[in-house]
Amino acid sequence: MRWQGGRRGGGIEDRRGMGGVAAGGGIGVMVLAAIGYFVFGIDPSTTTRLASQFGGAGQGEQQGQMGSPEDQAGHFVEVIGTNVNEVWKTRLQGYTAPTTVLYEQGTQTGCGFGQSAMGPFYCPADQKVYLDLSFWREMETKLGASGADFAKAYVIAHEYGHHVQTLTGATQQVQRAQQSARSQAEGNRYSVALELQADCYAGVWAANAAAVSNGQVALEPGDLEEGMKTAQAIGDDALQSRGGGRVSPESFTHGTSAQRVEWLQRGYQTGDPAACDTFRNL
Repeated sequence: MRWQGGRRGGGIEDRRGMGGVAAGGGIGVMVLAAIGYFVFGIDPSTTTRLASQFGGAGQGEQQGQMGSPEDQAGHFVEVIGTNVNEVWKTRLQGYTAPTTVLYEQGTQTGCGFGQSAMGPFYCPADQKVYLDLSFWREMETKLGASGADFAKAYVIAHEYGHHVQTLTGATQQVQRAQQSARSQAEGNRYSVALELQADCYAGVWAANAAAVSNGQVALEPGDLEEGMKTAQAIGDDALQSRGGGRVSPESFTHGTSAQRVEWLQRGYQTGDPAACDTFRNL
């Protein structure tokens, strides 16, 4: 993937090296870690409920340095995030960019205490994307995903997709639907639709990345296949099988491997957010 000549737009809050202490005790850590289960972050509607339960970020939150990180990994996140923002400014009227927080091990968020074991996640309460960059290594070595640059960029673009959903109101609509759902399985179907739409939105970004950057950020041959390898690795069925447990479709919250690949491809092939209506058949 071509990215090193891409524009850097800031918007990074760097908390690495600061450490994280949960304000309000360890229960927030346990709850958030339990629902995270190492897949592209937790369900945004769940984080919204947790935000009220744990009272937001709390007094123990540490603020990091805002700006442009100078290390290679931070540079990559900034370039990709800037490019994703540029795409969505052309696709969504009134789009406002989220802040991306880089942290290590744990940090306070508007949705309670976040841990690296949760994987990357988006918090709608403070409209920030949270990334512990050690996840790249874990994604490749423990989940069987790709370690290619585009696979990492797909993760970032997926989380920005959740920000788009907050701006459009999709996240809030799902939360209301889940509150009135007759069963956990029914509520999970809304979560799956939300996650698959974020995958589709990641594909939309990939399709438009080169156009908004004059080719400075662009996919190269084989990149899409690396992204699909990652989508395949982090499907609910693949993760449950890898964990040695029974594959339980009623418990899925992110979608099967085949569904994640399908919607990533659909977003890329169309380049159009309107093609990402994952809620149509609910």
